[in-house]
Amino acid sequence: MQLNKSDRGRPPRRLVYQRLSEAVEELDQRLGGLPTPNDAQAIWTSIWHLEAHHSTALEGNTLVIAQVETLLAEGRAVGDRELSEYLEVTGYATAAQWVYGHALDPGDWTSGSMLSLTEVRHIHELALGPVWGVAPHPNAGDREGPGSFRRHDLHRFPGGMQPPPWTEVEAAMVDWMNSLESISDTERLVEAVAAAHGAFEKIHPFIDGNGRTGRLILNLLLMRGGLPPALIFTRQRSKYLQALQRCDQGDPGPLGEIVARAVLDNLYRFVYPAVAGPDSLIPLVALVSKHVTVTSLRAAAERGRLRAQKGADGQWRSTKEWVHEYRSSRYSRGSGEPLTSDSESRPD
Repeated sequence: MQLNKSDRGRPPRRLVYQRLSEAVEELDQRLGGLPTPNDAQAIWTSIWHLEAHHSTALEGNTLVIAQVETLLAEGRAVGDRELSEYLEVTGYATAAQWVYGHALDPGDWTSGSMLSLTEVRHIHELALGPVWGVAPHPNAGDREGPGSFRRHDLHRFPGGMQPPPWTEVEAAMVDWMNSLESISDTERLVEAVAAAHGAFEKIHPFIDGNGRTGRLILNLLLMRGGLPPALIFTRQRSKYLQALQRCDQGDPGPLGEIVARAVLDNLYRFVYPAVAGPDSLIPLVALVSKHVTVTSLRAAAERGRLRAQKGADGQWRSTKEWVHEYRSSRYSRGSGEPLTSDSESRPD
């Protein structure tokens, strides 16, 4: 299933939600559930690099993924960008690591609730603190630094939405926090979390960094609901902003679909391959690599060249071992099938 390609042939939203529900159920019942950062560090490092890159790039950061990976893995600033750009990434990355570590094990940060106001402030402080030291918001007052709510009114957004006056922000945030308590009881958790993300952005509680903080909170809520985090790619920026506008108008569906596709992508791209054993049956889309595409695997399964099973849901499933056997036999036959790049073979 090509989740984030062109609109042509894309499954309808209802089917996306259904596939996500089935994928999560399969993860929980057959593969041990979502692993913690301590149990599967490689998964979370890959997600961490991509999230720090794309979430800051959505706000205008110009570091490329290779520069972000070097910065986070080695602590080296490669290139000639402004210092503030490197600090934006490191701040976001620090906040994301905190989210990954505390989403499943909140400790004393929250007393059984989905989220605490202290956590919201702390995430903002972690994300904005480093860059604020060299490039604070030009209109910020002494009481509007990282972790503090704005004390300025904001202009109307391009779509027409007007954030509340600063005097109403604290009360609006309390109401928003209270609304989160019913999220876990909703039929479509991912759409409820997306709606909460839209509501947070509508309040815009901070003078700067609301987008980055909002996406970090989005992922915290997803993980506390048993889902992996969502990555909103820079190429999705226009659709993401349009979906936020629709959410402002009372329709969270488009934003919920974007988030659901992003969660599915992470499940198939990172989580399934890492937690599945060599003999575990998993969807073909989770078995792609730089050597084989999902299209070639599906064709091989349908022709009987790849050992696989077709489930009642219509999806083909195979194992790492069976894919290895198929590739070995393909090469032994002198197949001229071309290799594909890693970026082409993965659903994104």
